[in-house]
Amino acid sequence: MHYTGTIWRPPYEASSLLLEVTAGCTHHNCKFCTLYHDLPFHFRMSPLSDIESDLQEAQLWNTDPISMLSARLQGAPRPERIRRVFLTGANPFVLKHERLMSIAGLIRQYIPSVQTIGCFARITDVALKSDEELASLHQTGYSGLTIGIETGDGEALGFMNKGYASADIVTQCRRLDQAGIPYSFFYLAGISGDGRGEAGAKMTAALCNQLHPTLIGVNMLTVYADAALFQEIQNGTWKEESETEKYREVRALLEHLTIPVQFAALGASNAFRFQGTLPGDRDALIRALDQILETAKETELRAYRQNLPHL
Repeated sequence: MHYTGTIWRPPYEASSLLLEVTAGCTHHNCKFCTLYHDLPFHFRMSPLSDIESDLQEAQLWNTDPISMLSARLQGAPRPERIRRVFLTGANPFVLKHERLMSIAGLIRQYIPSVQTIGCFARITDVALKSDEELASLHQTGYSGLTIGIETGDGEALGFMNKGYASADIVTQCRRLDQAGIPYSFFYLAGISGDGRGEAGAKMTAALCNQLHPTLIGVNMLTVYADAALFQEIQNGTWKEESETEKYREVRALLEHLTIPVQFAALGASNAFRFQGTLPGDRDALIRALDQILETAKETELRAYRQNLPHL
């Protein structure tokens, strides 16, 4: 399989076939992000020949005698048929409609058991597609996009150079709703800065309540030394939230969400992991957060953040 640099995927894509169709990020300008700094380029499309070669390799996984023997010797179950493919890279959905359709065609050709195709997407990627193209992609199996909206706080989006406004999130995700393409959000606790976390959470809840994400995944802002945001902190132009403020922020988000949605904090950036379904699990999740706020010390939470080698 062709893989370039560190491969990032959401926790819930653990059982998906990871297929590299892009590497890097077309935007590559968010002040807090260092995920693709190990690449010698900003963005690259994979040749269709590489994609086809990887699919030819992957199609043997559940029938190859060596794979089945290896699973048996390890006491693992026989490899199951591949049902879902997750396209890797920061935002493969930026690819033109025709390219995405060609990739879907190759996936169907070599692994006909695949039912859905997911990937990371930027709000600006959706804006590049017509309504007809989005509907076509949905019919072809594109489903379950993961979008790092980070926040509904427009001021924070601008400061962090996300490349779009909060109103754009509503506009483009309503188009996804209309096309029938499900999507999940990543929320970044701490992005609004010191003293503004709960306000940012309330703005995010107000934005999400207008839409239909299937899941809101919480990540905690972790600032590394090679991030542009680190220099902002050093210059005194931005101040990071405390760790406890981040948890109060997540609590505020939970309190103000009114839509039915999966809510989870499962990534490595979270010192405490939790998940549930709203509205039914809201009270239990809030109690869990209250327990964290009552018992966890700021010094301990900060030590976790400082010793986190990567996300």
